[in-house]
Amino acid sequence: MKSRGLLVAAIVLAALTGTLYWSNHRKSLTSAADSAVESPPKILTLQPADVTALSIRKKDGDSVVLSKNGSGQWKITAPRVLAADQDAVSSVLSTLSSLNSDRLVEDKAASFDQYGLAQPSIEVAITKKDGKTQKLLIGDDTPTSSGAYATLAGDTRVFTMASYNKSALLKNANDLRDKRLLIFDSDKVSSIELTAKKQTIAFGRSKDEWQIVKPKPFRADRSQVEDLLRTLRDAKMDLNASEDEQKKAAAFSAGTPLATARVTDVSGTQELQIRKNKDDYYAKSSAVAGVYKILSGTGAGLDKGLDDFRNKKLFDFGFVDPDKIEFHDGSKSYFLTHSGSDWWSNGAKMDPGTVSALIDKIRDLSASKFPESGFAGPMIDLTVTSDGGKRTEKILISKNGDNFVAKRQDEPALYELTASAVAELQKSAADLKPAPPPAKK
Repeated sequence: MKSRGLLVAAIVLAALTGTLYWSNHRKSLTSAADSAVESPPKILTLQPADVTALSIRKKDGDSVVLSKNGSGQWKITAPRVLAADQDAVSSVLSTLSSLNSDRLVEDKAASFDQYGLAQPSIEVAITKKDGKTQKLLIGDDTPTSSGAYATLAGDTRVFTMASYNKSALLKNANDLRDKRLLIFDSDKVSSIELTAKKQTIAFGRSKDEWQIVKPKPFRADRSQVEDLLRTLRDAKMDLNASEDEQKKAAAFSAGTPLATARVTDVSGTQELQIRKNKDDYYAKSSAVAGVYKILSGTGAGLDKGLDDFRNKKLFDFGFVDPDKIEFHDGSKSYFLTHSGSDWWSNGAKMDPGTVSALIDKIRDLSASKFPESGFAGPMIDLTVTSDGGKRTEKILISKNGDNFVAKRQDEPALYELTASAVAELQKSAADLKPAPPPAKK
């Protein structure tokens, strides 16, 4: 009896095992089938580097044709020859390089009319290095407007593609043209000249340092000059403006001159003229033909005077701790030297907090304006040594009415300082004190 029971149990176990295996096997097949259904085929696959020509033709006739030259640069050849925005063209190619469908509508469509593909709204022709051309046809939007119907010329399949991919391909010449008004290499610019506010300012660059060279040699505020360079680099045509060429040219001619900028790099000098007509700004460039409306931010970025670009800081040692400070204020004198992490004065180790407070006040000394005169006999003599002894900066400060006038040694420029800035400097020096003795163990 026991043997018969064991035999029955073994048979039942074998049956259950077979049923479980078959069930899991069916689930695996079903899962694979579902996965195949959920992964619609790609419409197009290509390598952007292999594409040599591209055209985007729309049914309404607003079309653009591009070609790539031997150096890999794209240009627009129709509706007229224009420089192309390389990034904008790359974005279109990126969309085409791996164009996914949302779903396969028909594998073998008998008619393309019902999808708007017999006369597509958009036709994208892609020519590759081998001379072969593929055409992507985009038809009507889907009923939900979340996508559009698409196919490849010569293919019987009809797909739907996402509306954002359609938008990425729906480009005209204005979308793909290079909108820059000046074309230069920012890293290789050696000089800038700006005429604005009835004066001409010239800047020269040596390595990464900018200097004002005209109307006089002055220290330049590097961040302000870099902002100017960025404004010129980013000056672009506002192609959303609806005015025709003649109206823009007339508006420019009748406008008030706002600024003229000249930028020189290794390729030469380019000039940009900006004029304001009522509330609008217009530009004319030596780098591209025509007159263009520009954004107001570009005009405002160039409408600056000399003082906007001058370095208002009295010291250039920046945010690193100096090596030595020598401060003479009338009959008071202070000598500080930096060794390791400690500050010393006349053999005494100094309280780091009070020294840091003084350094902050020295670092923050800035001109409230730039006077032409007013410097008399100095009452304060301040010398800061930094950069391992390679940089020594000395300023002299004299009283002038309610305020003070300072000058850097060997420089003609004058800097007006407020009375409060000098008072805070003097107080920080007076507050210097020795470090507390070490705690007894």
